[in-house]
Amino acid sequence: MSEDEAGPGEWPVVVRVPVEPVEAAMEADALDAVARYSALAVRGPLFGVAAQDRDQGGGRRWPVVVEVTHGCPQQARDALNSLLWFRAKDEAKSPRERRALLAAVARLETEDVDELTVLGARYRVVRAEEYAAVDEHGGIETPRPTDPEPLTRDWSPGAGARSPRVDHGLVLDPDAPLSPLQAAERVALRPLAYSGSSFPAPVLADSERAVESHPDVLLMPAAFLIVERSGNGPWSPGSGLQATAHDARRTLDFALTWMEPRTRGLIPYDADRTVDARHPAAGIPETAAAKLKEFAEAADTLRAGRCDQVEAHGTVYRIARSRRLLRWGPDGPESPRPSDTSTHTPAALHPRLDEDGIVHVEEPAGDEPAS
Repeated sequence: MSEDEAGPGEWPVVVRVPVEPVEAAMEADALDAVARYSALAVRGPLFGVAAQDRDQGGGRRWPVVVEVTHGCPQQARDALNSLLWFRAKDEAKSPRERRALLAAVARLETEDVDELTVLGARYRVVRAEEYAAVDEHGGIETPRPTDPEPLTRDWSPGAGARSPRVDHGLVLDPDAPLSPLQAAERVALRPLAYSGSSFPAPVLADSERAVESHPDVLLMPAAFLIVERSGNGPWSPGSGLQATAHDARRTLDFALTWMEPRTRGLIPYDADRTVDARHPAAGIPETAAAKLKEFAEAADTLRAGRCDQVEAHGTVYRIARSRRLLRWGPDGPESPRPSDTSTHTPAALHPRLDEDGIVHVEEPAGDEPAS
């Protein structure tokens, strides 16, 4: 049976029994997680860009060129716009190549385009569903013991710039072999669709159609983020996705010691950047000093080991394990749905670049040149 003829539940999955110690440990971790976290909480869609090289046969492999972390389709289109503009500026080998890249940029500046082909590469804005495993009490899954961690935990300022980006080097490949539990999860999630009266009718209809048009799913590597909860309220996201749990912990450390004190008025926004909850300014009121101390103690607890939950001033902060799936059809990964909305419209993002690679910084219309 060909993929075009396959119906839901009939797409083949390659299963590989783990034999290496690390693979076996990861499978055991996954089994423990299945026993502990019995339900899923769906957060909503994320968007990125994948590419297929038609000049090299393409196949079913789609490398990710824009991380699948963006909150709306237009953000992913903007990222593709910038990617192609900088390729035209820095990598094009001839005016012909540069013209082709700039023609694609021009379309992205004016159109809601979700797919285009440039110099033999087929670029597609792709849609993933973000979800997390939850336990019977509504607790969101935390990092697993075998999730990637750096050999040395670096908490220094600027360490995040040296960390891997989410989806760096990722190739979407539905034919890649899976462990037994990965295969079971993939097959189990094929029928996943929105339901309930909280969703608008067009969203529900698009979700049902997607199960038919893209009957397979592909599971993406786990990512990590901060979630927070006050009292008995719901968990809410407190950061974007990070490639490792340590990156999320470092982000939380900065939030507790630097950002939260400023947001709550305990440290002025215009204070020296070195002033934080661990290093408060001299002479501050005792009440402010006590509140800063609570933030600093929570951050110090976070640094003490592989700690994934701390509390400060009535708010619980947790490092959560985020999961994403892409729906997959005969022509590859799913694009944005008609009911997916964007926060803004296409626009020019960069100065004009000509076919010779010269950047033209234009004077705003009506402005007089400076004398």
